[in-house]
Amino acid sequence: MDSSLDIYKLMKFIEENNEDFEDSLLNEASNVKDKIEEILMVGNIDLINNARKLVRYIIEGEEQELQSFAKQEGIAWATHEIPLTFKLEWVQAIRRTLWKFLQGYNEITNHVINEDFFSVEKQINNQVDRFLNVFFITYSQYKDSLIMAQRELVENLSVPIIPITPTICILPLIGAVDLYRTNILEEKVLIEIGKLRIQTLIMDLSGIMEMETEVIDHLMKIIDGTSLMGCTTVITGLRAEVASNMIRLGMRLNEKAQTLGTLQQALNKYLIN
Repeated sequence: MDSSLDIYKLMKFIEENNEDFEDSLLNEASNVKDKIEEILMVGNIDLINNARKLVRYIIEGEEQELQSFAKQEGIAWATHEIPLTFKLEWVQAIRRTLWKFLQGYNEITNHVINEDFFSVEKQINNQVDRFLNVFFITYSQYKDSLIMAQRELVENLSVPIIPITPTICILPLIGAVDLYRTNILEEKVLIEIGKLRIQTLIMDLSGIMEMETEVIDHLMKIIDGTSLMGCTTVITGLRAEVASNMIRLGMRLNEKAQTLGTLQQALNKYLIN
């Protein structure tokens, strides 16, 4: 902060008028004030104390601490998916409240800021803007990393290859299977066959009601790929609707692929016999 402004006296002035500062802040943030308790419960984010901390960093010019705090806040808000509109309104309320108190401080100190007003204005607003920039960049980056992690988790869950012996695995497919999922399926299956040295893959389709033509065709190519890698694919639970569609389209399974009516039959054949 500018040398003409005694930051310690200013901080003392704000601390001595803490209740007025909080009331002014809440009045400036009309949409956020009713969400303060909810945000505290959801994300353990104390908006009032954090506002005081931000004001101190701004006034005392603690650049490194301000940026670290902005990153911490960005991660917290992204993790708990708190609307960004609340954060933007809250920080702007802090800005307006800080200026209100600077005006009050200036009046009781015989207008000490008047000569260097523009310098003080530039420093304070730059600090607030810097906080917002670092916050939003961190929020966006962390949000993207969460989305990618969730996507990878969904992809892994959508292709649950379950080892039941050192050479035999089960792949139960459940729910909708579209081209995007079959692309994931192809990549994961071929990688796991090579990594686990799977010799027999039991692919259970009993949880799939229907498949589009393109999906069926892609599934047949995946089975061809497993055969090229020396793995026998056993299809179980193929529903009548899917089988009829394959017949109508003239599709045939790989010659080395086997079919059984149920997963239980496959387990009995490959585990018991």
